[in-house]
Amino acid sequence: MADEWIFRRRNLPHVDVEGKPTFITACLSGSLSAAGLRKIRSYREELSNRSAPEDVTPEEWELKKHKLIFKLVDSLLDGAAPVQHLKDHRLARIVQNAFLHFADQRYRLYAFVVMPSHHHWVFLPDETWASELAVEQAGKARRKTPREAISHSIQSFTATQCNRTLCHSGAFWQTETFDHVVRDEAELMRIIHYIEQNPVVAGLVTNADDYHWSSARLRKQLDLKPGDAITKPVE
Repeated sequence: MADEWIFRRRNLPHVDVEGKPTFITACLSGSLSAAGLRKIRSYREELSNRSAPEDVTPEEWELKKHKLIFKLVDSLLDGAAPVQHLKDHRLARIVQNAFLHFADQRYRLYAFVVMPSHHHWVFLPDETWASELAVEQAGKARRKTPREAISHSIQSFTATQCNRTLCHSGAFWQTETFDHVVRDEAELMRIIHYIEQNPVVAGLVTNADDYHWSSARLRKQLDLKPGDAITKPVE
């Protein structure tokens, strides 16, 4: 059976494919400078004016453009982002604990990292939980996909808790996340490596497992291989 795609768009494309993991990046509100936003806007316009290659479907071309924009955004975030609230270990801990809280309950958690200005994570919704969510939403005009429900829960909870810690109000995260459907096992392994190496690439640590707010540290602590589910350590 062909994969069933659910494609939704706001300012960014959001795609759900049942049975496929999702790689998500969320940025702090204000973490992209005015110059960075202009660069992203210019690149987006450039891509919009490009014609899709003959061997690529319109849907695949939209996803490819989104992926190219994401790479640019991530490079800007790893630089001198103007907002870096997550350098505060209290806030980084809130986000990390949120990822771990429902791991192996609502989703299979493959990898995560909490960077100073953003976070990355990749997960697969649990089938049983997804079925319960569908029953819970039966009859509603607007139903959230499992990916939407999980991501919204993480973003909402962490925003509230982090703002409370900082005695702030207002937007904590950028309104939308960058999402990417993981096509196969090989791509999943590349994404896990990408996520866990992010602090190394950004010059924050020498070894991935030295970074405290990352699945790489837990993977070493729990003796897990890449692709194994990350769970909360027993305290």
